[in-house]
Order: sequence, then structure tokens, then C-alpha cells
Amino acid sequence: MIVQPYLFFEGRCEEAITFYQRVLGANVEMLLRFQDSPDPCPEGMIPPGSENKIMHASLRIGDSMVMASDGGCAGGSSFKGFSLSVTVADADEANRVFAALGDGGAVLMPLGKTFFSPCFGMVQDQFGVSWMVIVQE
Repeated sequence: MIVQPYLFFEGRCEEAITFYQRVLGANVEMLLRFQDSPDPCPEGMIPPGSENKIMHASLRIGDSMVMASDGGCAGGSSFKGFSLSVTVADADEANRVFAALGDGGAVLMPLGKTFFSPCFGMVQDQFGVSWMVIVQE
């Protein structure tokens, strides 16, 4: 069994992919636009003019796969009730990743030492996705 996150950016998926490539070194393994689907989209599934938006993308981030889409291209995605956790090698990398993810976003818990990690923090990126950045001892 495999459980993988699937994020719906409601029109900002391409922007998010570019951001995660720059910040996390994400590698796009698959990308399909609505206009390139082998089956036409059902009537009313996406707004007119959204044909070039992303129907499905698979991103390799380190050893993990994150899937993404523009969903219904409705604008205003909402990511609630979960966080993605990224484990990094050391405090320097934690600081870099935390700052980059938080650029245009919000710090939820500043990086600092905890009982379970020498460096841990929580940040929300500019797309509203919450991240936990952790160094494991």
C-alpha cells in the first residue's frame, strides 16, 4: 500500500510546481494538461479558458512523490487539516528550506530546538500548504 498526498491548487498548479522545483528540488515526472487529456473533460468541469491548466502532475521530491492538479480551476485553494513534513540533514538546510517555503507565506512555529529534534518549525507557503521542517537526530 502507498499513501501519497494529492494537492489541488485551483488554478495555480504550474506556479506551485515551479516554486517547489526551486525550493525543494522537485522533479516533474509526469504532467498532463486538460487540453491533452485522451478523454475530453466533461462539460462544465473546468471554466472556459482553463484548457492549458494542469489536470495531473507527479512531482518527485527526494524519495517522495507528491501529486498535484489545478482541480476545477476555481481559484482560492484551501489546504486545511494536514501538513507535509520534510526531513532535512542539518540545521543549515532546515533554515534554508524553512525560509524559502515561508517566502510569501507565514511562519506557524519558528524553527527551534524541541524535545524531539535539534531543529523543527512549521510554515505555510504562499499557496496555503502547511509544512513541518525537521532535522532528525
